[in-house]
Amino acid sequence: MSDYFRRVSEKIAKLPSEQVKEFLEDVCSENEIFDSVLESLSTGLVIVDKDWKLILTNKAAERYVPFSIRPDDPKAESIPLPRLVDNAEIADFLNDCREHNRSNVSDEFTTETAGGSVRFITLTVLPLVKKREVSGSIVTVRDITEKRNREILLRRMENLAGLTNLAAGMAHEIKNPLGAIGIHVQLVQKAVKKAREGSGMLPDKKFLEAHLDTVNEEIDNLNKKVTDFLMAVRPVNAKLELVDIGKLIKETAAFIAPEFHDSCITVSVRVSEKTVRLLIDEKLFKDVFINMAQNALSAIREKYSDCTAARSDAWCPGLFAVETFVKDDAYIITISDNGIGMSEETASHIFEPYFTTKAKGTGLGMTIAYKIIKEFSGDIQVSSVAGEGTVFTITLPVPQTDRKLLGEHKTQRIEDDSAKIADKMAKK
Repeated sequence: MSDYFRRVSEKIAKLPSEQVKEFLEDVCSENEIFDSVLESLSTGLVIVDKDWKLILTNKAAERYVPFSIRPDDPKAESIPLPRLVDNAEIADFLNDCREHNRSNVSDEFTTETAGGSVRFITLTVLPLVKKREVSGSIVTVRDITEKRNREILLRRMENLAGLTNLAAGMAHEIKNPLGAIGIHVQLVQKAVKKAREGSGMLPDKKFLEAHLDTVNEEIDNLNKKVTDFLMAVRPVNAKLELVDIGKLIKETAAFIAPEFHDSCITVSVRVSEKTVRLLIDEKLFKDVFINMAQNALSAIREKYSDCTAARSDAWCPGLFAVETFVKDDAYIITISDNGIGMSEETASHIFEPYFTTKAKGTGLGMTIAYKIIKEFSGDIQVSSVAGEGTVFTITLPVPQTDRKLLGEHKTQRIEDDSAKIADKMAKK
């Protein structure tokens, strides 16, 4: 059809008025079909010229992208697209593509609708080619919220599969406190019964208080176990948003650092220079990080028990280190310590419910951490050598479809073998 229009336009000066009218009607009809198709697409389209000024948008793009000025407003014609977007992260992405003339790149973003619900969208920048020359850019916008929700639902169903083991462990855990409560209640009952049958005097006050104090302790113990169990079996209520992971790690490490410094333990943080935004729940990630930091603190204190803040003249080689890097389409976080370490047998059970090496441990902390990381579509592994140290490696997916973009920002490679990292930590 375009060839037809081109040929007719070349001869339009020689055509009679009736044929010109017929030609214009064909052009209008063709444009109406084009507009109808454009507005019917579920994928948002934003077409800009070389200066990134708007040429065309469709309704889907206006639904997904928060514009500060409506695209059909005459004012929008003279303003570059990045300045029209009322979302700092999207605007920065588009501005980066504009300034560096980048195309064939994608990134994911979270936006909020007028009703307050969070939507996940993917923006892809493609070149607009006309007569074999790039004359602008095409920005496609896809809503991937349902896809993300399906992934979350699938992970939650997988988590429920482990409910049987957790329930069995819980049944075993509550037997001991319930048994202790039963024994002490029976002793009090017998003493009261004996007193009534004899002199009528109640048992000695210390006798009653000793047993009742034990009952209260076991009740508190039982309540904590039930609370931890509910934390482990309930679906993770993760509010997934794109978060600057490097900034979050630095802030959380700074928060826990004083406690490490009080025990003369060095805290080392080396974060990838590239700004990477991951689809995570900020609060839940902090919970995982702090839980692992506390485990490392205990392990280092146990190994270097003679190093305390009071002995500032003593050299304490305790070290807690966090390092991150980007590899392929994944963000890798290693959390290392040179504490007491674990045997291979102990490390193989570390994520199992109710497995703990601590006298007062619940055995659910690392189970919950594992569950949270899985909720982020990630993975967590442990490598440890008894007497030398432990390394946890967390792998989280980078929500970006173009792997080449990651390759442009590769950081200095860190040793991939966790066992070697643990060995390196132990020798420092």
